[in-house]
Amino acid sequence: MRSIRRVVAVGLVGGAMALTAACGGGGGSTAGGAAKADLGAGAAGAKPAAAPSAAASTGTVPKVSKAAVSIEPKPGSVDVAPNALKIGATGGKLTTVNVNDKAGKEVPGTISADGSSWTPTAGLEVGTAYQVSAMAADADGAVATADSDFSTLTPTELAKASDNVDNDATYGVGMIVSVNFSKDVANRDEVARGISFETSNGTVVKGHWFGDRRLDFRPEQYWTPGTKVVVHYRLKSVEIAPGVYGGDRDEPFTIGRSQISTVDAATHKMTVVSAGQTSDIDISAGAPEHPTWNGTMVVMSKEGVVRMQSSTLPGMTGAPYDLQVPHSMRLTDSGTYVHGNYWSSSSTFGEDNVSHGCVGLKDVQGGGANTSMGKFYDGTLVGDVMVVKNSTRKETLDPSNGLSGWNAPWSTW
Repeated sequence: MRSIRRVVAVGLVGGAMALTAACGGGGGSTAGGAAKADLGAGAAGAKPAAAPSAAASTGTVPKVSKAAVSIEPKPGSVDVAPNALKIGATGGKLTTVNVNDKAGKEVPGTISADGSSWTPTAGLEVGTAYQVSAMAADADGAVATADSDFSTLTPTELAKASDNVDNDATYGVGMIVSVNFSKDVANRDEVARGISFETSNGTVVKGHWFGDRRLDFRPEQYWTPGTKVVVHYRLKSVEIAPGVYGGDRDEPFTIGRSQISTVDAATHKMTVVSAGQTSDIDISAGAPEHPTWNGTMVVMSKEGVVRMQSSTLPGMTGAPYDLQVPHSMRLTDSGTYVHGNYWSSSSTFGEDNVSHGCVGLKDVQGGGANTSMGKFYDGTLVGDVMVVKNSTRKETLDPSNGLSGWNAPWSTW
């Protein structure tokens, strides 16, 4: 795209000053003095002497800057992509760049170290008119400027970004924010940059893609209790896929007390460390035919009474069942829960593993407030951590199965 160039002749300033001095009072040239004498004598048809030019007064030719400023898009452009603005200079260095919307709001940006380009801090807003002016100077200080005006496109197609947090809610220290998009994401890097985390204690949060539609965020270690978090979505002007854009919003939430529960499938015990207090609870994990996953899981949701059917489990062996299971809290997408169990004998808990992969605590039908599971359920937050160890299951829990991203090392997150 050709540059829009307007050259400023810096020599004109000095020339104009010399001209003013030459036309001043006493001490003028002899020719000027003679003309005045003639006119003063009333000579007919006499004409004043022509004023000398600026070049004649200074003896120099106006300088043409070797610098050239280029702006894309060109003046009058419409339906411009928010990331299409490019400002550069050749033969010199950019000195000043001003980009403003129609309301006069300035777009922040940075001139490169070598002065050859200017880059906006963030993409432009969609559906907005902009004005641009830029100046560059060559090695001799002669300047060149360029201007442009254009308007960005108005999106015709949007992609929804939904996540698993609610405004002003409180979550456990293992909480992972999982964002799901309604369309495949083509520009992953731009989308990831468009979602940022503001934390009250400077905690750094990083995102990890699982496929083309899911982006999970977590810190390197579990959250510090009491951390205030605001998720900033700035996707309104980000092209998620060709011609598809997102939206802007802010979502604040808080990290509550720490609770980490460790299930030992070999000893049939669960040790709960909550706000510094430790307690042990008898449990029953997955039977040898259906062992529980080993690894770190996070409570995804508290679902209360859930209907669980053996017919939904591929490869299920043993007696079929169809149960209304109380105090159910989901741990994986594939169906691992920690829940109440009222159908097994009391001697099962702490002694045997009989479930189809879930972690069961003693309960009563419909759920009792004072049962082992009832108390654990009431004291648990979404985002609390559950670690299972010593299960006979050999496969590793996939980090994408539920909020299990803690099983992925930070170096590959």
